[in-house]
Amino acid sequence: MIVVRLEKVEKRYREVHALRSVDLEIGEGDAFGFIGPNGAGKTTTLKILATLLRPSAGRALVCGIDVARRPEEVKPLIGYMPDVLGVYDDMLVQEYLEFFAAAYRIHGERRRKVIDDVLSLTDLGIKREAQVRSLSRGMGQRLGLARVLLHDPKVLLLDEPAAGLDPRARIEFKQLVLELRRMGKTLLISSHILGEIGEMCNTIGIIEQGKMLFAGSIEDVQKRVRPGTRVQVRLKEEPEAGRTHAEAMEVLRGHPAVEALRPGEAGFEVLLKPECADPSVVSADLASRGFRILHFAEEAVDLEEVFLHITKGVVS
Repeated sequence: MIVVRLEKVEKRYREVHALRSVDLEIGEGDAFGFIGPNGAGKTTTLKILATLLRPSAGRALVCGIDVARRPEEVKPLIGYMPDVLGVYDDMLVQEYLEFFAAAYRIHGERRRKVIDDVLSLTDLGIKREAQVRSLSRGMGQRLGLARVLLHDPKVLLLDEPAAGLDPRARIEFKQLVLELRRMGKTLLISSHILGEIGEMCNTIGIIEQGKMLFAGSIEDVQKRVRPGTRVQVRLKEEPEAGRTHAEAMEVLRGHPAVEALRPGEAGFEVLLKPECADPSVVSADLASRGFRILHFAEEAVDLEEVFLHITKGVVS
């Protein structure tokens, strides 16, 4: 089921063309990583989906509902967390959540239970009586996420949620996002920190100058960047038996699944032909010839390589 859909969405501000005919589909339960440099159009897209901006052209839909024509029906379905969290510094964490729960028309015993649940999920229970102004950046981001979870939205729109966090807080926030995925939430997470997107999301979109350059699964974009699989191999060398890395490379030079070989510091790299879907045929061949394999692992394509390959590095 498609939960978020953009159809030829555009946004113009006089001379500035923020979004240019953007198409996008996000399925139910997906975590979609929205990647692009600052000024590429990520926040504009999220604000349109959050009903805060109207598109200049095209349609944006959440659960099949047009966000521009029927915003009041969309708002209960979404939780929007902006990149800069607006908080009331003089409130306690409990008071802050009670205020927003009341705004969502959550009252009585249900309000108490909902607040307890989101505090538990975000691991903020020990900060219940703390002033909002006393929270660290990481705790503040958790509070922002707790706020948008109060009404149990189906879709979460998170704009640069890990920006400015220290390494520990970033790891903890990533774990929280993964837990939300396990709960079945559909997430759209914008970021320019590529490593964190690859760890949290199963689909990505790359946007530049308001144009969507790619949208799809991480596996698909990796194949687009690097058609053949690369495998790192390290053996237990036994020179007296003729079983060295150099000998193994000689054995594999004529292998029908191997495109190319490259020596490394602690072993060698095998580039498989695009049509080879099972790298184990190489390891099985080596093992059958008596080579003792210490390490045999596919080399993943990191998102930095993907981003540089697809984008031009230009921001309007």
